[in-house]
Amino acid sequence: MTAAPSTSLSRRGFLAGAGALGALATTALLAGCSTGTAISKDPDELVLWYWNRSLDPKFLKQAAGGISGHHPMRLRPDLIGGASYDTKFRTALAGNAFIPDVLMVNSNCWLYFPDEDLFTDFAPTASEKSSYYDWKLSLGRTPSGRQCFWPVDTGPTGFFYNQDVLRKADLPTEPDEVSAAIQSWADFRAFGKQIKQKTGAATIITATQLFNQFVAASPTRYFDRDDRPLYHDDDSSIRKAWENAVESVHAGITANLQSGTDQNAGWVAGRVAGQIEGAWWTQVIHDTAPDLSGKWRIARQPERPGNSGGSFLAVPKTSKDPEAAVAFAKWITRPDVQSHTYNDIQLFPSTPASFENGLMRNPGDFFGDQNPLDFFSEAAPEVPVTYISNSERFIGAFATEITNVESGKDPERAWKDALDQTDRVLAKRGVTA
Repeated sequence: MTAAPSTSLSRRGFLAGAGALGALATTALLAGCSTGTAISKDPDELVLWYWNRSLDPKFLKQAAGGISGHHPMRLRPDLIGGASYDTKFRTALAGNAFIPDVLMVNSNCWLYFPDEDLFTDFAPTASEKSSYYDWKLSLGRTPSGRQCFWPVDTGPTGFFYNQDVLRKADLPTEPDEVSAAIQSWADFRAFGKQIKQKTGAATIITATQLFNQFVAASPTRYFDRDDRPLYHDDDSSIRKAWENAVESVHAGITANLQSGTDQNAGWVAGRVAGQIEGAWWTQVIHDTAPDLSGKWRIARQPERPGNSGGSFLAVPKTSKDPEAAVAFAKWITRPDVQSHTYNDIQLFPSTPASFENGLMRNPGDFFGDQNPLDFFSEAAPEVPVTYISNSERFIGAFATEITNVESGKDPERAWKDALDQTDRVLAKRGVTA
């Protein structure tokens, strides 16, 4: 995974900082071993690192009283704030000191795949595997097949939109009607062009966001499962995502609002009609534009939903009691616990059974008579299983160049520059296109 203002800042800052992780040498992490200095000197206390609203305080309090089946072992939850979270953990790993016994890791867990030997394998049983969305488990599974990152929340995506803007554009406004009108990306661009022509509003905040969501909803990404680069292929999802983003820029449906402040102002003022984003965004738009309650809805995005955000739990090999830490992680992500967590802090579950026990409640009437819970529970099973290579952490040029295109750079020049830069970076690391 992002709801209240503090949560929004936490997740946005965390994700924004993810690109800086590569600056920390991977080889430094290999210094970690099973003799790391524990944070707590209490032999019965496991230290958890987490960020605000990443886990339900109610259940953390229970675990602080004792971890079921592993008494007298108990949990000490340490709240770590802001964009420094990743850096703080990597620094601890590199120094092999003061490493938490269990911790939250955001959707960028794949950045840790090269150092999988530093983490415990959750080794899920067949029953446990079937209890979680397969695509979510896959995102936390290293290329070697170790389940080092355990599913917490998810971010199945949809098209959030402002009904008032669509109404002014003489377009359909009900979710089923909008979904039917934007089944393909060509439909989506035509839909957005009418919004622009009749209201002056953009449809999406940036072309880069659109590019990223296209990739997130694709069964393939930058590499195949043999780690062969795919982005040079004319029919690759990367090329298709690029063309869609460029055509969207030319259609005038992107707003080129790069700062969070400008984006929020665009949604509040109706200068941006919508956003393709994960389930957690229900809370973001609720807190960003509270006066627009009842005016926002959610439709299916073109083609299929993807996943945006969501988080994991990880247990370093240095954990004081890896078995107890794994037991805690599996307990706090049980279907019934996830149902209560959704009610308490709106984290969208990673377990389909969470929707079947009757515990989850509609989070409110911000979306009028539409229940976001129903919408995303239907979208989640359609998210494709995808593969994220260890080498993907070296790729950032495509998103950067899409931003440049939105600012006026020639698209063909930008595409060539993205290819050249990516090839150079990968070649230095022994990966050839």
